Amino acid sequence: MSSFDVVIIGSGPGGYVSAIRCAQLGFKTAIIEKYSSLGGTCLNVGCIPSKALLSSSHLYEEGMKHFEPNGIEITGELRVNFEKMVARKQAVVDQTVGGINFLMNKNNITVFEGTGSFVDATHVEIAKADGTAETIEGKNIIIATGSKPSNLPFIKLDKERIITSTEALKLPEVPKHLVIIGGGVIGIELGQVYLRLGAKVSVVEYLDRIIPGMDSALSKELTKVLKKAGMKFYVSHKVQGVERNGDEVVVTAENAKGETITLEGDYALVSVGRKPYTDGLKAENAGVKITDRGMIEVNDHLQTATANIYAIGDVVRGPMLAHKAEEEGVMVAELVAGQKPHIDYNLIPGVVYTWPEVAAVGKTEEQLKEAGTKYKVGSFPFKALGRARASGDLDGFVKILADEKTDEVLGVHMIGARTADLIAAAVTAMEFRASAEDISRMSHAHPTFAEAIKEAALAATENRPLHI
Repeated sequence: MSSFDVVIIGSGPGGYVSAIRCAQLGFKTAIIEKYSSLGGTCLNVGCIPSKALLSSSHLYEEGMKHFEPNGIEITGELRVNFEKMVARKQAVVDQTVGGINFLMNKNNITVFEGTGSFVDATHVEIAKADGTAETIEGKNIIIATGSKPSNLPFIKLDKERIITSTEALKLPEVPKHLVIIGGGVIGIELGQVYLRLGAKVSVVEYLDRIIPGMDSALSKELTKVLKKAGMKFYVSHKVQGVERNGDEVVVTAENAKGETITLEGDYALVSVGRKPYTDGLKAENAGVKITDRGMIEVNDHLQTATANIYAIGDVVRGPMLAHKAEEEGVMVAELVAGQKPHIDYNLIPGVVYTWPEVAAVGKTEEQLKEAGTKYKVGSFPFKALGRARASGDLDGFVKILADEKTDEVLGVHMIGARTADLIAAAVTAMEFRASAEDISRMSHAHPTFAEAIKEAALAATENRPLHI
């Protein structure tokens, strides 16, 4: 029987990053993956392929809408080769997964293909595709099995016309009318992909706004931009039924007044969140406790009820984000090594990769109001930036929330060009407990989108932005 210092079940961002860190710390490490491809949901059917399609569709939209005003003339018809676009997406995925394979080899990490399940607290059985099984021993075991798309109990997914995000990444055609159930990050991102490519897109959301987990000002601005582009929204609508009739899908929903609407499309994307994936894990054999909602119970050190077994990523509490899983994977590896790492969960940023991009870190204005925290607000619009005018990216703003007395930055909320990258500056400032004045006194290169952060900080500090 093979024996390891650390055995990791699941090779998504949390699992493979944890494996690398364990190996760097000198542990003999193994990783178990049920599929033939490493990288989990994120690399195979999540973050990476969706961003590849977002990028390709953005280029097409640029050509259709923005080339001519910039003096770029195209002779002939600009058209989409959707099959080639999907193939390019898959090539990006394959290259990225290949990189994970390289990293496993580089760090001498043993990879087992199969479904891992607990025999007891130190032994994991690996059921392989050919019907055979192998048991390995781990002094420490990390559960990193991730999540899968949620569904509503009355919706029957056929994965052809009534689909999840997995199928939406490899459709055989651009939909004529895509009905999206759920206005969260995944649904809105994929909705923009197909909207750009010519589909009619309708979003049905149970709550009163899209991206409801983020600051309401971001939701309002993104809704305005996407409505202008042609996306239809039905917020405060509860889906009652989804039926397929041949190549047609009919979605019925009820609004707050009790009125029923009917949407007819050729595809319905069910995007109502994700749930922890622990199927077949046999956690009870190792004394690992799972909540009624499917989450694995852990303490502040991400230890389960069994001290040598840890859990990270989407199977534990907190936002289901790849970078959150990575940080937890590193933390657990270092805890096993006797170090004292720490994660500030308040400072894990969230991003929506639409265009304009949406990004945030820290507390929302709604959260501060609910907590009774006295705060001040500084905001600055992208349209006032020279860089934004030069590139034509005028939508959006940066909003900074700071403590009314101490001026410490409590939250930063952005929507606009490149905010997915700009948010790192806010995270850095907040990690060092910067004040809004600290940010306002830092030099920001001109002309850049980052100047909006400085201007918003000036607005929060003394209500004196320079360019509005």
